[in-house]
Amino acid sequence: QLQLVESGGGLVQPGGSLRISCAASTFSLNLYAIGWFRQAPGKGREGVACISGSGSSTTYEDSVKGRFTVSRDNAKNTVFLQMKSLKPEDTAVYYCATVRFTSCANSDYYVLPSYSWGQGTQVTVSS
Repeated sequence: QLQLVESGGGLVQPGGSLRISCAASTFSLNLYAIGWFRQAPGKGREGVACISGSGSSTTYEDSVKGRFTVSRDNAKNTVFLQMKSLKPEDTAVYYCATVRFTSCANSDYYVLPSYSWGQGTQVTVSS
């Protein structure tokens, strides 16, 4: 099974920035499109952004468009989510997963069956 490890979360004030990472240690990440998801307290997990395997294409949900940027460094086997202008409603546990990139454009965020969810990284936006 494929699994990724998320890191870099923390406490940030409203309006602040944070970059979280998603790393693979057992497979080559460049073969896969990656989706970023989040789960707020009491809510279901939702997809927020995707990046293609090459990194040439990205998609974003309206709730984060213009504030979040997804990128990847295939040489380091890592995908990043740069978050700026953070809002309290961005507070959630953030996860990444291997996805079918074409599903992201219509917000389906199809996660590959071979993927096993990691622990995620907590992002808290609060003053």
